[in-house]
Amino acid sequence: MHGSLMVCGTSSDAGKSTVTTGLCRLLARRGVAVAPFKGQNMSLNAMVSAEGGEMGRAQWVQAIAAGAEPEVAMNPVLLKPTGESASQVVVMGRPAGVQEAGDYQASKRTLVDVVDAALASLRARFDVVVCEGAGSPAEINLLRDDIVNLGLARRAGIPAVLVGDIERGGVFAHLLGTVAILPDELSSLIGGFVINRFRGDPALLGGAAAELADRCGIPILGVLPHLGDLGLDAEDSLALAQPSGLPAAVSGAGLDVAAIRLPRLSNFTDLDPLAAEPGVRVRWVGQPGALGDPDLVVIGGTRATVADLRWLGESGLAGALDALRRGTSPPVILGICGGFQMMGQELRDPDGLESAEPVSAGLGWLPVDTVFEEEKLTRLTTSGGPDGAPVRGYEIRHGRLSPRPGFVAWLAPDGADGPLSAVAGAGVLLGTTLHGLFEEDAFRAWFLGHVATRRGAGWRPSGVSYAARRERQIDRIADACEEHLDLDRLWGLVETGSPT
Repeated sequence: MHGSLMVCGTSSDAGKSTVTTGLCRLLARRGVAVAPFKGQNMSLNAMVSAEGGEMGRAQWVQAIAAGAEPEVAMNPVLLKPTGESASQVVVMGRPAGVQEAGDYQASKRTLVDVVDAALASLRARFDVVVCEGAGSPAEINLLRDDIVNLGLARRAGIPAVLVGDIERGGVFAHLLGTVAILPDELSSLIGGFVINRFRGDPALLGGAAAELADRCGIPILGVLPHLGDLGLDAEDSLALAQPSGLPAAVSGAGLDVAAIRLPRLSNFTDLDPLAAEPGVRVRWVGQPGALGDPDLVVIGGTRATVADLRWLGESGLAGALDALRRGTSPPVILGICGGFQMMGQELRDPDGLESAEPVSAGLGWLPVDTVFEEEKLTRLTTSGGPDGAPVRGYEIRHGRLSPRPGFVAWLAPDGADGPLSAVAGAGVLLGTTLHGLFEEDAFRAWFLGHVATRRGAGWRPSGVSYAARRERQIDRIADACEEHLDLDRLWGLVETGSPT
């Protein structure tokens, strides 16, 4: 089989990433050399490829589903929001500056050749490329110089399918409306609809599929069931539950994890392996009254460390956490990347890379300082845990940390660019620069055991393999696609390159 396919959606979080993941796995099962692709991704959940560049976490997972080595060509443009209307623009894995939304739209035409070349490179090296769109292809104000949706598909001669989320309601209007609002040269690329997240008996849809096809000439290629919480690496914060207003507790023996939902939270997928553990409950907290008495608090990554540090103080969470750590039975408090930097003594940003404030006071809990430098560190890193087990993670940061008197590391060895970790308060306060470290099963078991010991909790290692769990979830998606989609028509689109 040779060809390409684009998977568009009627909106964000309609299921584009899920369907793309499932199709990549299905093709890989058939021995097809397949690669995922997304021309432009807006996400604060990033991963580092083997060549040391940043790419969207969703495309990294899709590459795993495809059995392909993840590479930045699979996501040539990554936008990492820094505020309400600005983003850091990452091109072919490397930061290319921060732009306001209006300036970025005006400059997109300079990226068309980059994106088209990346797609052409993949198509030359793989039998099939499954492309994922972004948001909705019917944003008619963004059609000019389109580098991610049907404009890209038209330039490359790629057919598309359109995914709609029936759980939100109005799916037929969303599908038909998307086709109706698009210019003919783009709507003609759509060769089929996929209805996603259906609960119940598909017979309840009655003659709606036939009526929809009569109105626009596009068939429904299948109805995918609701697969529940897949627990796969999410692309954006739409996948997060809203912060809890009340403290939550784990039923029976177990561990209660309060994860701080920072306004500019990044790489929140770091918590997925914890949430997958039996007897561990991860809840997102956005106000002091929701903290309760957790066993573990995680302050995770952020795209704007100083701004989120300020929010932590203004929200009252900094004071509430400080009171917890001073209590008679404090929780373990872990800072990851930006959270680690916040827990230090001082943050300096002389070039205004992340903040207009050249010097900011940290929370003062760990003996480290941070200086933000223009060159971003993006690398895969291997360290050693306190139990001697290897810890593999990745780093994406402008901040360089330096120790102060009293500094003690808990991961070893430290890197040439400063410490990878720090510990204080007899193991209560921990910080690390590494994302993804909880995907290491042995280290995760040690860490949760440390938390349980300090808190006197009755948690025991489960033996869960997070990598195996991810594989099972990918296979669930592929199995659903195989059972519920008209694969003959779908593969026909891929091979002929034409909706007709």
